[in-house]
Amino acid sequence: MLIGITGTPGTGKTSVTKLLEKERFYQVIHLNELIKEEKLYSEVDSERDCVVADMDRVYDRVLELHDRSYPVTIVDSHLSHHIADIVIVLRTDPAILRGRLEKRNYSEEKVKENLEAEALDIILAESVEWCEKVFELDTSGESADNTEKAIMRIIRGLRNGNTEELEEEFRPGSVDWFDYPFD
Repeated sequence: MLIGITGTPGTGKTSVTKLLEKERFYQVIHLNELIKEEKLYSEVDSERDCVVADMDRVYDRVLELHDRSYPVTIVDSHLSHHIADIVIVLRTDPAILRGRLEKRNYSEEKVKENLEAEALDIILAESVEWCEKVFELDTSGESADNTEKAIMRIIRGLRNGNTEELEEEFRPGSVDWFDYPFD
Protein backbone atom coordinates (compact mmCIF):
# COMPACT_ATOMS: atom_id res chain seq x y z
CA MET A 1 0.00 0.00 0.00
CA LEU A 2 1.39 3.39 -1.05
CA ILE A 3 0.22 6.37 1.04
CA GLY A 4 1.15 10.00 0.49
CA ILE A 5 1.60 12.43 3.35
CA THR A 6 1.09 15.77 1.63
CA GLY A 7 0.35 19.38 2.47
CA THR A 8 1.72 22.86 2.14
CA PRO A 9 5.39 23.23 3.17
CA GLY A 10 5.62 23.64 6.95
CA THR A 11 2.54 21.61 7.93
CA GLY A 12 4.60 18.87 9.62
CA LYS A 13 5.01 16.20 6.94
CA THR A 14 8.69 15.49 7.46
CA SER A 15 8.53 15.74 11.26
CA VAL A 16 5.76 13.15 11.45
CA THR A 17 7.18 10.83 8.79
CA LYS A 18 10.51 10.74 10.63
CA LEU A 19 8.55 9.44 13.64
CA LEU A 20 6.71 6.90 11.47
CA GLU A 21 10.04 5.77 10.03
CA LYS A 22 11.23 4.83 13.53
CA GLU A 23 8.30 2.42 13.86
CA ARG A 24 10.06 0.13 11.34
CA PHE A 25 6.67 -1.05 10.04
CA TYR A 26 6.75 1.49 7.28
CA GLN A 27 9.04 2.28 4.41
CA VAL A 28 9.28 6.07 4.12
CA ILE A 29 10.39 7.85 0.98
CA HIS A 30 11.27 11.50 1.58
CA LEU A 31 10.44 12.66 -1.91
CA ASN A 32 11.97 16.15 -1.77
CA GLU A 33 15.33 14.70 -0.71
CA LEU A 34 15.12 12.02 -3.41
CA ILE A 35 14.37 14.61 -6.11
CA LYS A 36 17.40 16.70 -5.14
CA GLU A 37 19.81 13.81 -4.49
CA GLU A 38 19.01 11.99 -7.73
CA LYS A 39 18.47 15.16 -9.77
CA LEU A 40 14.92 14.17 -10.71
CA TYR A 41 14.12 17.68 -11.84
CA SER A 42 13.94 19.50 -15.14
CA GLU A 43 15.11 22.91 -14.00
CA VAL A 44 16.10 25.10 -11.08
CA ASP A 45 13.72 27.95 -10.32
CA SER A 46 16.07 30.51 -8.79
CA GLU A 47 13.26 33.04 -8.36
CA ARG A 48 11.36 30.66 -6.06
CA ASP A 49 14.52 29.01 -4.68
CA CYS A 50 13.39 25.51 -5.62
CA VAL A 51 13.66 22.85 -8.30
CA VAL A 52 10.95 21.86 -10.77
CA ALA A 53 10.42 18.13 -10.38
CA ASP A 54 10.18 15.90 -13.44
CA MET A 55 7.12 14.04 -12.16
CA ASP A 56 7.34 11.23 -14.72
CA ARG A 57 10.87 10.39 -13.58
CA VAL A 58 9.89 10.87 -9.91
CA TYR A 59 6.91 8.51 -10.28
CA ASP A 60 9.03 5.84 -11.99
CA ARG A 61 11.71 6.11 -9.29
CA VAL A 62 9.18 5.82 -6.45
CA LEU A 63 7.79 2.65 -8.04
CA GLU A 64 11.34 1.26 -8.26
CA LEU A 65 11.98 2.06 -4.59
CA HIS A 66 8.59 0.81 -3.35
CA ASP A 67 9.56 -2.22 -1.27
CA ARG A 68 6.54 -4.50 -1.14
CA SER A 69 7.97 -6.38 1.84
CA TYR A 70 6.67 -3.45 3.93
CA PRO A 71 2.91 -3.42 4.49
CA VAL A 72 2.91 0.35 3.85
CA THR A 73 5.17 2.72 1.95
CA ILE A 74 4.74 6.36 2.87
CA VAL A 75 5.71 9.13 0.45
CA ASP A 76 6.50 12.38 2.27
CA SER A 77 6.19 15.54 0.16
CA HIS A 78 3.96 18.40 -0.91
CA LEU A 79 4.06 16.51 -4.23
CA SER A 80 3.06 13.07 -2.96
CA HIS A 81 -0.54 13.48 -4.08
CA HIS A 82 0.84 13.33 -7.64
CA ILE A 83 2.16 9.83 -6.88
CA ALA A 84 -0.15 8.05 -4.41
CA ASP A 85 -3.83 7.19 -4.77
CA ILE A 86 -4.35 7.40 -0.99
CA VAL A 87 -3.22 10.59 0.74
CA ILE A 88 -3.34 12.26 4.11
CA VAL A 89 -3.31 16.03 3.70
CA LEU A 90 -1.78 17.86 6.67
CA ARG A 91 -3.18 21.35 7.26
CA THR A 92 -1.93 24.14 9.54
CA ASP A 93 -3.43 27.46 10.55
CA PRO A 94 -1.71 30.08 8.37
CA ALA A 95 -0.78 32.17 11.44
CA ILE A 96 1.22 29.21 12.79
CA LEU A 97 2.47 28.27 9.34
CA ARG A 98 3.87 31.77 8.79
CA GLY A 99 6.16 31.39 11.80
CA ARG A 100 7.39 27.98 10.65
CA LEU A 101 8.17 29.22 7.14
CA GLU A 102 9.91 32.34 8.44
CA LYS A 103 12.13 30.11 10.65
CA ARG A 104 13.19 28.37 7.43
CA ASN A 105 14.29 31.76 6.10
CA TYR A 106 11.84 31.66 3.22
CA SER A 107 11.58 34.96 1.37
CA GLU A 108 8.51 37.05 2.18
CA GLU A 109 7.18 36.29 -1.32
CA LYS A 110 7.61 32.53 -0.81
CA VAL A 111 5.97 32.71 2.62
CA LYS A 112 3.00 34.60 1.16
CA GLU A 113 2.67 32.15 -1.75
CA ASN A 114 2.57 29.18 0.64
CA LEU A 115 0.14 30.88 3.03
CA GLU A 116 -2.20 31.60 0.13
CA ALA A 117 -1.93 27.98 -1.05
CA GLU A 118 -2.83 26.79 2.45
CA ALA A 119 -5.73 29.22 2.87
CA LEU A 120 -7.13 28.33 -0.55
CA ASP A 121 -6.86 24.55 0.00
CA ILE A 122 -4.73 24.12 -3.15
CA ILE A 123 -3.15 20.79 -2.21
CA LEU A 124 -6.39 19.48 -0.72
CA ALA A 125 -8.31 20.38 -3.89
CA GLU A 126 -5.72 18.67 -6.10
CA SER A 127 -5.75 15.62 -3.84
CA VAL A 128 -9.54 15.31 -3.94
CA GLU A 129 -9.47 15.66 -7.73
CA TRP A 130 -6.66 13.17 -8.38
CA CYS A 131 -6.65 10.64 -5.53
CA GLU A 132 -8.87 7.69 -4.69
CA LYS A 133 -8.98 8.32 -0.91
CA VAL A 134 -8.20 11.57 0.88
CA PHE A 135 -8.01 12.24 4.60
CA GLU A 136 -7.53 15.77 5.99
CA LEU A 137 -5.76 16.33 9.30
CA ASP A 138 -5.41 19.68 11.12
CA THR A 139 -1.97 19.77 12.75
CA SER A 140 -2.25 23.35 14.09
CA GLY A 141 -2.39 22.65 17.80
CA GLU A 142 -1.00 19.13 17.67
CA SER A 143 2.39 17.72 18.51
CA ALA A 144 4.17 15.52 15.97
CA ASP A 145 3.45 12.58 18.33
CA ASN A 146 -0.32 13.21 18.26
CA THR A 147 -0.24 13.68 14.50
CA GLU A 148 1.64 10.38 14.18
CA LYS A 149 -1.03 8.62 16.28
CA ALA A 150 -3.81 9.98 14.06
CA ILE A 151 -1.96 8.89 10.92
CA MET A 152 -1.37 5.42 12.40
CA ARG A 153 -5.12 5.15 13.11
CA ILE A 154 -5.88 6.03 9.49
CA ILE A 155 -3.32 3.50 8.22
CA ARG A 156 -4.69 0.76 10.49
CA GLY A 157 -8.19 1.50 9.23
CA LEU A 158 -7.02 1.34 5.62
CA ARG A 159 -5.22 -1.95 6.17
CA ASN A 160 -8.24 -3.44 7.94
CA GLY A 161 -10.69 -2.13 5.34
CA ASN A 162 -12.51 -0.22 8.06
CA THR A 163 -12.42 3.49 7.16
CA GLU A 164 -16.04 4.62 7.35
CA GLU A 165 -15.66 6.35 10.73
CA LEU A 166 -12.20 7.71 9.81
CA GLU A 167 -13.49 9.08 6.52
CA GLU A 168 -16.01 11.12 8.49
CA GLU A 169 -13.54 12.23 11.19
CA PHE A 170 -10.87 13.24 8.65
CA ARG A 171 -13.26 14.34 5.89
CA PRO A 172 -11.73 16.57 3.19
CA GLY A 173 -13.05 20.10 3.54
CA SER A 174 -13.37 19.97 7.31
CA VAL A 175 -10.52 22.49 7.79
CA ASP A 176 -11.14 26.04 6.58
CA TRP A 177 -8.70 28.97 6.60
CA PHE A 178 -10.51 30.96 3.91
CA ASP A 179 -10.94 34.06 6.11
CA TYR A 180 -7.22 34.33 6.91
CA PRO A 181 -6.09 37.99 6.63
CA PHE A 182 -3.10 38.34 4.28
CA ASP A 183 -1.70 41.73 5.23
